[in-house]
Amino acid sequence: MSKNIDHDQLFKQLIGTFFVEFLDLFVPELAINIDRDNLEFLPQEYFTDIVEGDRRAMDLVVRINLRRRPNEPEVGKVWAIVDLEHQSNAETNFQRRMFFYFAQLHRKYLEPVYPIAIFSFDEPKRQEPDKYRVRLPGLDILEFNFLRIQLNQLNWRDFLKQKNPVAAALMAKMKIEKKERAKVKVECLRAIATLKLDPARVSILSGFVDTYLNLDRSEVVEFQREVASIEKETEKEQVMQIVTSWMEQGIEQGEQKEALRLVSRVLFRRVGELDAGVNERLQQLSVSQLEELHDAALDFSQMGDLLGWLDVHR
Repeated sequence: MSKNIDHDQLFKQLIGTFFVEFLDLFVPELAINIDRDNLEFLPQEYFTDIVEGDRRAMDLVVRINLRRRPNEPEVGKVWAIVDLEHQSNAETNFQRRMFFYFAQLHRKYLEPVYPIAIFSFDEPKRQEPDKYRVRLPGLDILEFNFLRIQLNQLNWRDFLKQKNPVAAALMAKMKIEKKERAKVKVECLRAIATLKLDPARVSILSGFVDTYLNLDRSEVVEFQREVASIEKETEKEQVMQIVTSWMEQGIEQGEQKEALRLVSRVLFRRVGELDAGVNERLQQLSVSQLEELHDAALDFSQMGDLLGWLDVHR
């Protein structure tokens, strides 16, 4: 996987937005027993590994309210914690870390914890462990289990008929032959188009697919053929709308990048080296704001002039 992609953030955004749909897809027996309107995304949890000497953030921790089962007495709300961890790289002893996360959450909340790990790396293909065991002769001390979702072990065709936004996105990271990449991208977009979601959610899903199925030139040609072969005209139009939005975003990002490059050159000459904080503020400006700053910067003589301009135009 490319080091320039924030894989954890992409998966956290996808699953955080479509959390119930994620459970529907992979944990249906849990999904049917929760109050879908009563989810609580808990604050970021951190785990400090004293042995390894590092501090890690847990990816997604959600409190769910379990519904009372038929014929069970009413005992008030029954809560549980879902701990979902994403792994974009294979890691030795990951199952041990999953147990440590479980233990910390269970100790803190004193509620059942449902641990889930989603593995998104392409290699290795071997099946990852889903247990952590502690044993001594004569005594099995501990066997901890978690739900393993290993995308490179799943065939995208098995999820093609699912009317589920998470399936539509995650097909892009499943087991795909090189020659199928263009076809899978089209099928992902067709699945997204049929869900009839709002533009913001469509953007999350289609952006995920485009990131992980970034096609080369020959694949783009095949992609265009696949789109042209879609029989339902409404589906074809919806897919083309998504593709058009990608093109518009790409043009806008290219224009902003060029405008930022030009204004940075002028600012360096007028006020000197820019620190990381200033550069971050510049990157948040629109193309029209950068063009305006480019003209104003010709009159700057010190860093305070730039900071003052940014304060006025934030």
